[in-house]
Amino acid sequence: MFSSLGLFQSLSCPQRNNCNRPSCIFSHNLDLPSHHSLDIPVQKVQPLPQTPSANVVQRAVPSKRPFHNLAQGPSSNSNGAPSGPPTQRLRVGTAQKPVAVPAASHTSTGVPIIRINPAQSQVALPVRQTLLKSLYEHFVVLYETILPSNPTLASEHALRQEEQVYSKSTKLTYRNAVINSIAALKRRPIPTSISHPSVGTEEDLAARAESKKKLNDLQVTRLLLKPIVMSLEAMQTWGFITEMPEGLGGDQPSAEGKIIQCERCTQSYMVKNIPTAEECQYHWGKLFTHKVNGERMRCYSCCQKPAEEGGCTRGHHVFYESKAEDLHSRHAFSFTRPSVADTKTDTALDVVALDCEMIYTTGGMRVARVSVVDGFGKQVFDELVRMDDGVEVIDYNTRFSGITQEEHAQATLSLSSIRKSLDAFINHHTIIIGHALHNDLNTLRIIHHQCVDTAIIFPHRAGPPYRRSLRDLAKEHLGLTIQAGGGTSGHSSVEDSVATLDLVRWYILNKLKPTAKT
Repeated sequence: MFSSLGLFQSLSCPQRNNCNRPSCIFSHNLDLPSHHSLDIPVQKVQPLPQTPSANVVQRAVPSKRPFHNLAQGPSSNSNGAPSGPPTQRLRVGTAQKPVAVPAASHTSTGVPIIRINPAQSQVALPVRQTLLKSLYEHFVVLYETILPSNPTLASEHALRQEEQVYSKSTKLTYRNAVINSIAALKRRPIPTSISHPSVGTEEDLAARAESKKKLNDLQVTRLLLKPIVMSLEAMQTWGFITEMPEGLGGDQPSAEGKIIQCERCTQSYMVKNIPTAEECQYHWGKLFTHKVNGERMRCYSCCQKPAEEGGCTRGHHVFYESKAEDLHSRHAFSFTRPSVADTKTDTALDVVALDCEMIYTTGGMRVARVSVVDGFGKQVFDELVRMDDGVEVIDYNTRFSGITQEEHAQATLSLSSIRKSLDAFINHHTIIIGHALHNDLNTLRIIHHQCVDTAIIFPHRAGPPYRRSLRDLAKEHLGLTIQAGGGTSGHSSVEDSVATLDLVRWYILNKLKPTAKT
């Protein structure tokens, strides 16, 4: 046994005389005071006085607050009284990735700079800035031919591309994702215009490809076009000829020897078979309004000169006729043919898109090329038109028609022969699509009542009689640049007819969705 150290000898044994330990560590000296008791006073809760009229529900207060569903609000007893203090509102939701949207800023070299709080970015900001600069340099190489007219395009697209890659990546995959984007940029063909398929970020290209696929997969049918076919009243309002004009028709194919007002310079002149060269001074562009030093000015698009100044171009006097009687006297109008009784043998299509190119002659403005595509956009007809006997060409209007003297010399079919050829594709039930279609039908001398005009379904914000150009509509809704000759190479009637069909497809998919589903 170990010997006692006597540490408890100053304390009296709790059992005193009744202790049975042979070697007690406590003291048994009777002079020591007894041990003190640990008495803690407890205040008793007085019960509340009860009245016989009050129904008080007594309940024990739990040691912990009960958990209640936050959607049900604070708990209450059966009588509607709150059963306890309201629970603390908890934050619910999943943790989200910090979003660091860069603010665009450009240096003198055009390199974009990411200006965000570094704490918001999961990827180190210097790493993102370095890879953004690499993206920008590759966009500059890709856009080399279009940057002079769009100097900030590479910077804007590089910044958007980096943002798109960051939003889809993690800290570990970000660098490789940017490298893959750069590799994809190197594989793109060099764009030649702002609307080229290679222009844009990866998401832009994917969205454009998906939209184009939807357009190409959609076959335009008579049922889909029914809601936008023009009424006779609308056709008459917009210059369509809906009834056969009076007169013999075709009795005055040429206006040679008559005094007529020039369409270009508004001067009166005598129509000649061989006109005097450069007798007309005119502007081939259109008037537009813009502000100069805060003042509104009307200028010509061809030379930017004010409306008050003389013409910038010289050429032949020409004239244009729009009255039904005058047009009928040059070449007779006729209705489209009726459908064949046996519909199985009728070769006419349900829907066609049509466009014509016109030139100036001694018989006014006459059709020189006709192009037709079907409801899928497939070309079914494209022919040059030989002028009628006694009608001579004054101006081929190559800047807009795209037709040269050498090309037109190969024309073999007259307008009457062209009309017979069109009968194979068009009857009076066929829906014809076009842009400013009344011009095409009038110059073809066709009277037709089933028409869809993209100049009408895409109205000008100023209202009638103003029309938006086909070029602007194609660029805005299809992302295509057509008629891009810049006043030198002219239009293509095939390209224009396909563009009008695609515009109608776009309209069906985006404006007539309920009808399209039927």
